[in-house]
Amino acid sequence: MNSEQLAWKIRRHGVEMTHLSGGSHLGAILSVADIMAVLYADVLKVDSKNPDDEDRDRFILSKGHAGAAVYASLAETGFFDVSELVTHYQNGSRLSGHVSHYVPGVDLSTGSLGHGLPVGVGMAYAGLKSHKKYNVYVVLGDGECDEGSVWEAALFAAHYGINNITAIVDHNKMQSMDFCKKTLDLGDFEEKWKSFGWNVLSIDGNNHDELRNAFFEKFDNDKPKVIIANTIKGKGIPFMENDILWHYRFPHDGWEYDLAVNELHKIKPEGAEDIYTPNGIENPTPVPQYADIYNDHTTSATWHPTWRGESD
Repeated sequence: MNSEQLAWKIRRHGVEMTHLSGGSHLGAILSVADIMAVLYADVLKVDSKNPDDEDRDRFILSKGHAGAAVYASLAETGFFDVSELVTHYQNGSRLSGHVSHYVPGVDLSTGSLGHGLPVGVGMAYAGLKSHKKYNVYVVLGDGECDEGSVWEAALFAAHYGINNITAIVDHNKMQSMDFCKKTLDLGDFEEKWKSFGWNVLSIDGNNHDELRNAFFEKFDNDKPKVIIANTIKGKGIPFMENDILWHYRFPHDGWEYDLAVNELHKIKPEGAEDIYTPNGIENPTPVPQYADIYNDHTTSATWHPTWRGESD
């Protein structure tokens, strides 16, 4: 399976998993899908038959709320049966809403933001100290980079020349209830990482060729590497793209689910199969005139605080 097919399957599974469970964070699942697909199709040295191999690459999805993307990637690459994905977020399921290390192929339970990079740096440092050949990859959210622990880990990695770690920031420019810039401005993001001693690559994070090139880019120094992957929140489903509503919302029965599935079918790559709705939704529920669609749902657009003396 190539990365384009895997990315599409991650998105399709993400729609189904959140729809069935009434779970959230579909926008984040969609934005990170291309990063995950390139990692699991082309980059990570892991073996589904031996998930605890000491020499395997380590992977951490620090933005654990997008855990459905990890589960879909692991299932599609043989770590467990794809049929289990529909239990996501269900009572008694091991596929918890945030990433669980009880799932084969998962190196760290995540969801408490700011923890993934510190643990990943520790894993990488341990590998260097014990002369292991594995690499560590950590995917963070851009909103997560508000956490001080991210920058403590960044300083540590640079200071000790930990060059077997790659951080990937899913830079979809939205977090929680608004745009990152209006929540807590990250400033010159590239320059910030450089000032902390990292090699920095800024790319189109929804472009598989750019992702592959960035992962395999070599630097003639002992600095850690960060890939700032500029992505689109909700990528692949136009009415969800760049709409903060889909950070927490799931596709409800009716037009939301039907339209989401059919929009994905419009971009389905050759060779990708939909195990849920093989031909899409053949008689979709039409979008009603009163539907809350293509509106700005950010806090700054819908709520006007006066604590700063603003008149509007």
